[in-house]
Amino acid sequence: MATLGENLKKIRKAKKMTQKNLAQKSGVKQSVISDLETGNAKTTGSILELAAALGVSAEELKKGIIDESKLSNIEIVKPRMAPVLSWVQAGVFTNVEAVDMSQVEEWLPLPDECEECFYLKVQGLSNFPTFQENDYILVDPCVQFDDMRSGDMVVVRKFDDATFKKLVIETDGTKYLQALNPELKPNIIPLDEDCNFVGEVVDCIRYIYKSKRRSKTIKHNI
Repeated sequence: MATLGENLKKIRKAKKMTQKNLAQKSGVKQSVISDLETGNAKTTGSILELAAALGVSAEELKKGIIDESKLSNIEIVKPRMAPVLSWVQAGVFTNVEAVDMSQVEEWLPLPDECEECFYLKVQGLSNFPTFQENDYILVDPCVQFDDMRSGDMVVVRKFDDATFKKLVIETDGTKYLQALNPELKPNIIPLDEDCNFVGEVVDCIRYIYKSKRRSKTIKHNI
């Protein structure tokens, strides 16, 4: 059975830490760590500090039984995910908390700078070719409409319908929405009292190829 010193040395090396590194992180003298690893230590009173510095429990350190994922300096980061809402949900959107997430069928990774962002899947060609059908636009509902500038892409709902267009602010303060597709006529939507700002389009994802998910079956030779 491995000794405490052997377990300590194994875990320390797996963490790519020198005795000096461990000493600095744990507050335990390097000489004490050296004595523990060589079996010359007269006391083992520093186990709690050493275990905490290594990211394991004292019991795991003493027994040498630990989760293999704890032997790495690389932290396993699970990506945060954002819901892909339907345009129907966007049409009645008030805030993220009001959305029934059990009705969401698709989720995509969420950038670090977004807290309550969500995705919408582009439909139609009103903003073609900049935005193409089936693109995923990322919408940040936490920004304020007063902070928007002319040229920003925004999502607006009117009654139960939602749309995203370029915001245009004229020099006289007049505001309206404009489709990016010059072929779309008319391509201007007035902003009136019935229009409610949902959020700013801050990013876009386009899949060049995405296969349909199928149930796994037994492979057969062709």
